[in-house]
Amino acid sequence: MSEDTNPTRCGLVAVIGAPNAGKSTLVNQLVGQKVAITSPKAQTTRTRLLGIALAGPAQIMLVDTPGIFDPDRRFDRAMVNAAWEGSDGADVIALVVDAKAKRSDRLERLVEQVAMRPERKILVLNKVDIAAKDKLLVQAQHLHASGGFDEVFFISALTGDGVEELKAWLAAAMPEGQWHFPEDQVSDASERLLATEITREQLFNQLHAELPYASAVVPEKYITRKDGSIEIHQQILVARDTQRAIVLGKGGARIKEIGEKARAELSRVLGVNVHLFLHVKVQEGWDEDREIYETIGLGWVK
Repeated sequence: MSEDTNPTRCGLVAVIGAPNAGKSTLVNQLVGQKVAITSPKAQTTRTRLLGIALAGPAQIMLVDTPGIFDPDRRFDRAMVNAAWEGSDGADVIALVVDAKAKRSDRLERLVEQVAMRPERKILVLNKVDIAAKDKLLVQAQHLHASGGFDEVFFISALTGDGVEELKAWLAAAMPEGQWHFPEDQVSDASERLLATEITREQLFNQLHAELPYASAVVPEKYITRKDGSIEIHQQILVARDTQRAIVLGKGGARIKEIGEKARAELSRVLGVNVHLFLHVKVQEGWDEDREIYETIGLGWVK
């Protein structure tokens, strides 16, 4: 089909929202495969990550951003800054809201902030499969009136319900232009960064509330062996000896399980055998270290 009758489209969509709204799950659904780590726990995403979805002649670049909340620590402020910076210059801002969450002052402030943005905006009510149906319409009408959204979508990012309709709308909303990435590329994240994110996902999944927010995963070595397999060395940073003991587990059982599951996921995602080596380091005040911020992809904030 000629370019005149079916021009290519390419644009940027900033996916923002409160922690645990389902932003990363939605990005993965739109792309069609896993590009962002997910967890039932809030604040899983820490840095901006670009997922690349295709819909006919359109390439949709999806910026998965950290959850927006009221930050106290420097590290929290850096994550919130990354979220807002991820929406700068976007063709569409998609505000993802947990449809089963109660109305809150934090959500109201977030909607007010989005309303002031010059970009085109849509409201995405997620988790509608488990939300009270009688409250959905009322919530949608209230948020739509407050935020000045162009459209409202009701979806379940987990099951995929409503996602195709959202994707079709986003594709049509993208401006005409050449694609920015090859057809087979699904993310701008390097394999090195993806590997640290997958290990961090296992920290969230296995350690629950005991540790994840007080830890970070930083890359050390990433080596391609002669047989095509990949050797990965990573460091898990914690602030105290007691936290190191939690990660290691009794007789090293916990760190072994984290490594095994992360290695299996990495082998699946990368399509090659992976040799993963983890060690835990106590570094008090790691979340005040500018070099660590740069390593994990966060901007430094004062």
